[in-house]
Amino acid sequence: MASVTAPVGHNGLAARATSLVRQRAVAKLLLLALAAAVLVPILNSRWASGTWPGALTVDLSQPLGRASGWIIDNRDSHPLFLYFFGYLSNAVVLSVRAVYLVLLGAGWAGVTAVAALVAWRAAGVRLALGTAAAFLACGLLGMWVPTMQTLALMVVAVIASVVLGALLGLAAGLSDRTYRALRPVLDTMQVLPAFAYLLPVVLVFGIGVPAAVLATVVYAAPPMARLTALGLRDADAGVMEAVASLGATARQRLLTARLPLARKELLLGLNQTIMMALSMAVIASVIGAGGLGDRVYQALASVDVGAALAAGIPIVLLAVVLDRVTGAAGERLGAHDDAAKAPAWAYAAVAAVAVAVTGRLTGRLDWPESWMVNIAEPVNHVVDWMTGHLYSGVPYIGGTADWAGHFTTWLLDPLRDGLQWLPWWSVLLIVAALAWLIGTWRTALTAVLAMAAIGVLGVWKPSLDTLSQVLAAVVVTLVLGFATGIAAARSERIERLLRPVLDVFQTMPQFVYLIPVVALFGVGRAPAVAAAVVYALPAVVRITTQGLRAVDPAALESARSLGATSGQQLRQVQLPLARPALLLAVNQGVVLVLAVVIIGGLVGGGALGYDVVFGLAQGDLATGLVAGAAIVCLGLMLDRVTQPTQRRAKKGA
Repeated sequence: MASVTAPVGHNGLAARATSLVRQRAVAKLLLLALAAAVLVPILNSRWASGTWPGALTVDLSQPLGRASGWIIDNRDSHPLFLYFFGYLSNAVVLSVRAVYLVLLGAGWAGVTAVAALVAWRAAGVRLALGTAAAFLACGLLGMWVPTMQTLALMVVAVIASVVLGALLGLAAGLSDRTYRALRPVLDTMQVLPAFAYLLPVVLVFGIGVPAAVLATVVYAAPPMARLTALGLRDADAGVMEAVASLGATARQRLLTARLPLARKELLLGLNQTIMMALSMAVIASVIGAGGLGDRVYQALASVDVGAALAAGIPIVLLAVVLDRVTGAAGERLGAHDDAAKAPAWAYAAVAAVAVAVTGRLTGRLDWPESWMVNIAEPVNHVVDWMTGHLYSGVPYIGGTADWAGHFTTWLLDPLRDGLQWLPWWSVLLIVAALAWLIGTWRTALTAVLAMAAIGVLGVWKPSLDTLSQVLAAVVVTLVLGFATGIAAARSERIERLLRPVLDVFQTMPQFVYLIPVVALFGVGRAPAVAAAVVYALPAVVRITTQGLRAVDPAALESARSLGATSGQQLRQVQLPLARPALLLAVNQGVVLVLAVVIIGGLVGGGALGYDVVFGLAQGDLATGLVAGAAIVCLGLMLDRVTQPTQRRAKKGA
């Protein structure tokens, strides 16, 4: 049998949708060609060079420099800083210190027992044991005190993020006008790199814990706001109508119907907020957050892979435990606990308190030094061997440094030079065509305006350099991610084997990726791209796997009954029907790659990432904020180009 398609119903729907999409695409391309025929000669005659014309740029260095100077001069005397930001800073310091002292006062045994108790109550015995093992591992690695510092900062930041995000989500979920106003703000915050949050808060609060906590709150609150709004807006219409028919007030409808129906979304928002706050722990160490992040940052400065892993492993363990516990708690929502479990819960709570009190009375609060295991030296020996034997001189295949050089010479350099050679108006035209083909004219207009704003800011060339790195990393990520995701979707065994690996890769701090790739590939743009690929790969694999597994089983069964081979089912049924999920995988891959490519400025990635890092290190508000704004515009453009609007997706379904 040469070819097999989906069943008749699916086949007919797919054919009509494909025909409609093609007609619309041709019409859009014709309109763009007509507009280009009119505008291109005019633009080319006035601005023939490839780079963005200087006449269309706006110099923001002076006003931003004046704003930075005013903030620094008035930070210790102006009433706004004394009576608002000052009180806010003191409240953050006192809160973090109070949580930290409580954790230290409970001792390592008490904290471990309480954490295991909470995990058991929320998720069961297996995760309780896993939680206890994770906290004990933090002590064994000699990272108990830094772990408690990070945990104290995390507790305060997560509470503040959840409160702020829930309030914003509540307003957006109950008001269409607020939702429309908040959506672009949340979109912008989603693509803004973490470094860009640091410079403004450092200017206002200085180096230290307050700046780190507030930057973390701003970074981690959007997921809670988005998912709260989503849960409230997607509440079952039939239930809401029934509650309203009983005469319930708006407040009663919210408390008795909307919020209970949105419980899973709220808990998912909490899960995502926790994960994003923890991922910020390393980055916030640049501005004095301390804890595990500071250890990782110091290891990055000295390229000490062993020390980085010793501090990075506890962050990964915390992330995996928190992810599993909150996820399991969400799955248990709505299930009724047996009454017999209440006494067990009480006994376990008493036992946990007894462990904490015993540790305090016996003076064994700190983790014993004799129980610590030093993994830094053996890890560094392994890294030294890999560097000595794999970096260069490997027979036939060359070394990792040679691969990095070839990747830069054959892909990164031509891609960057080609983008910078293109006339600026042609870049805008390509962006408009791609965004309009996949979305609507509003999508195209947003993408073009975002790209044009980059030129107006005067960072056209470095932005195209960053874009070339993102595109190269995305291509590699999608090739590897789609292939791995397809394999996992077609084999339960492969998926089970991949799950713990993906968990570790997805929760590992971004800085930790940079250290081994620098050791293997040297300094430059290639290590930044390699780290971005590893960081973005888990999301692409998971979304691809989930999308392929969610394909209608009836369509697959019909194809099998017609004699379709496994490959034909994949190509002609699964991949076409999983198109929305695959596009989402592309979108998330782009956003995650962009985040790490920017951090790659620390290891020679250059371009916008270097400008952001330089602005943060030197306190240069103009350089840092202009580069940050350009990254936001670049991320917004890439988001619009790679993600179809809901209306467009429905028409193609």
